[in-house]
Amino acid sequence: MRARLTQWRTALGRRLRAAREIYEGIYVAPYRSQILRAYVEERDLFFLVGFGDLLGIPNPVAFYTLELYPDLIEQFHQWHIRAGIPHAPEGGFRCC
Repeated sequence: MRARLTQWRTALGRRLRAAREIYEGIYVAPYRSQILRAYVEERDLFFLVGFGDLLGIPNPVAFYTLELYPDLIEQFHQWHIRAGIPHAPEGGFRCC
């Protein structure tokens, strides 16, 4: 009895995975590049708002974004290169 239940669960799991792959292939795959582009644009805007005080843009919520700096410091270098800033802004931390 227990073996049949385990066999049934694994068969159901395989079918669900196959259905998920079909769903992603039909509905998600054509829009994957657009979703990624929108994500990158939103993340760049977030970095601009979060690190705006390093660029001379007043940031009214700078106190609250200080908590995020340690988590975002690794991605800061890629952001400022992508934003067209060849070197890290002065007055901040050095990343390159």
